Amino acid sequence: MLFKRTSRYREHIIPSMNGTNRSMKRRKKKDTTSFLQLPRAFIHGRCEEWKRLSGRAKLLYIYIKGCYNGTNNGQIHLHYSQLKGHRGISSTSAIADSFRELEKGGWIERTRFGGLYRFNNLYRLTWKHDKCHSDKESRDPKDR
Repeated sequence: MLFKRTSRYREHIIPSMNGTNRSMKRRKKKDTTSFLQLPRAFIHGRCEEWKRLSGRAKLLYIYIKGCYNGTNNGQIHLHYSQLKGHRGISSTSAIADSFRELEKGGWIERTRFGGLYRFNNLYRLTWKHDKCHSDKESRDPKDR
């Protein structure tokens, strides 16, 4: 078997029955760690809408944003049992209040209403507030 090295992948040249060579490319595995991006305006406190949210609502928004994988907006489903306890929110009423606060502020939208033992609630991110202070005139020169 012949090997041909290139910078990104190793190409194996496999001889076939009819005498032509067929190549099979092997790509390197990509790193599977993911990350969550928050605008600097949230972190540095320049976004008034983010400041008005309670701490529980901020945790819930970060968790919902972490569940978004790039293709499932509108299909994000969460159970209260997933959020209870280890997310910094201990009661179901606190979780419900946080969801209501995020919906009222326009951070998330409920796309399907679920009920007890029937369906899950489905949510989507609105991305409305992620553009907060994104223009260059209002940015602090220290943050560049």
